[in-house]
Amino acid sequence: MKTIAKLAFVTAILAAPFSLYAGSHSAAPASASSSANEKTEGEVRKVDKDAKKITIKHAELKHLEMPAMTMVFQVKNPAMLDKVKQGDKVIFVAEKVGGQFTVTQIEAKQ
Repeated sequence: MKTIAKLAFVTAILAAPFSLYAGSHSAAPASASSSANEKTEGEVRKVDKDAKKITIKHAELKHLEMPAMTMVFQVKNPAMLDKVKQGDKVIFVAEKVGGQFTVTQIEAKQ
């Protein structure tokens, strides 16, 4: 009986590093599973066409590890600012481009 217990203990000790490795690498990392094209809901607080910026009160941006807040974004294409106005509920995509948080897609929520 002691031999079986010792064998089980040794097997568990030897297998532990492999099971830890498999468990920590079996799923895709959070950043890889979150899409850079993740759509987020928000509300437009300000549109600044001259500065090519938009202020949005937004939900959590998980892929950017950012909590819900109100912030100013650059826009990828200034023409996007013609699609929305202050007070609009929107669905948008934000990415970090050149070190700046940038709205790459935006549409008024229907």
